[in-house]
Amino acid sequence: MRHKRSKLATFWRRRVWAGLRDTYLLLRQFALPLLLFSLAVCGGGYLYYILSQPTNHPADSITHAIYIVLTLTFLENVVDFPAVWYLQLFFFLMPIVGIGILAQGLAEFGLLFFNRRGRGKEWEMAVASTFNNHTVLVGLGHLGYRVARQLYELDEDVVAITLTTSAETLTKTQAMQIPVIEDDGNRESVLQAAGVAKAKAIVICTQNDGLNSQIAFKARSTNPDIRVVIRIFDDQFAQILEAKFGFHAVSATTMAAPAFATAAVGVNITRPITIEGEALSLASVDIPAHSPLIGMSLGEIEQGYEVSVVLLRRDSESDFHPAGERKLLPGDAIAILGGPAQINQLVHNNQ
Repeated sequence: MRHKRSKLATFWRRRVWAGLRDTYLLLRQFALPLLLFSLAVCGGGYLYYILSQPTNHPADSITHAIYIVLTLTFLENVVDFPAVWYLQLFFFLMPIVGIGILAQGLAEFGLLFFNRRGRGKEWEMAVASTFNNHTVLVGLGHLGYRVARQLYELDEDVVAITLTTSAETLTKTQAMQIPVIEDDGNRESVLQAAGVAKAKAIVICTQNDGLNSQIAFKARSTNPDIRVVIRIFDDQFAQILEAKFGFHAVSATTMAAPAFATAAVGVNITRPITIEGEALSLASVDIPAHSPLIGMSLGEIEQGYEVSVVLLRRDSESDFHPAGERKLLPGDAIAILGGPAQINQLVHNNQ
């Protein structure tokens, strides 16, 4: 329950920050009408000052003339109606010019401000800007959606990019509190909007090997430390990418979604095998210094997560039959056999 409240609080905090950022961007768009209005008032005030000097009621100064014009714009008179025709024009033209400029700007601002969802991509970008140390997912097809769901179950923060997807997939993905930017993930500006510079990983799931590699290189150039998990159909090409660039290339099979998701959080997992109708995978899990699992015995791990610990790696030595009473230490690595849900839960609690 506490975890759910924490996620809900994070969700609303992000919405508030996204709203503030989006409002700031809208105000920047409103800057042009404000500038035109200021020029109209100041220019009109200067002209009023020049033209009023030869009359019986000249303006005392340029500042006074600007104030007169400003009040005329809002249909308030601080001076008597002039006798000369060219000053009379200010009484009729300034309300039309000034209010016309402001009204158009305010109408556009109000329409955009109160219709954030109608400006889908801009709002999703505003939400994405609040994410940090997250995973960027490129491609929201059948595989991409399954990866998104797996990452969501791992309690990972995700920002998705997709050029085309079904309305049903879009709705389901956004229901998981995942912002979806509908644009070309090969564009650097789109990757930047998704927060690649602040992300810890990028998972690329489009069906084009060449496109996937292009996106991977652009992401790595923006963020040299980002973990790249890439869908590659050509096994030889995948080996080259892994050997030369350190990308984690995953086979695009129907059972690959858990592998993509766990690779994004730094866990290696094998393709599932089915034993008496149950899908089981072998996963390698590193135990960082801050892991809540430190101090737990291997027996507690097996009972608590319903997995089997088949290997313990410590100080460059491997124990293929570790005793259940051995306790986890920082820097350990364990190999576990279990179902996707059980592995996902252990990986989540290990972070």
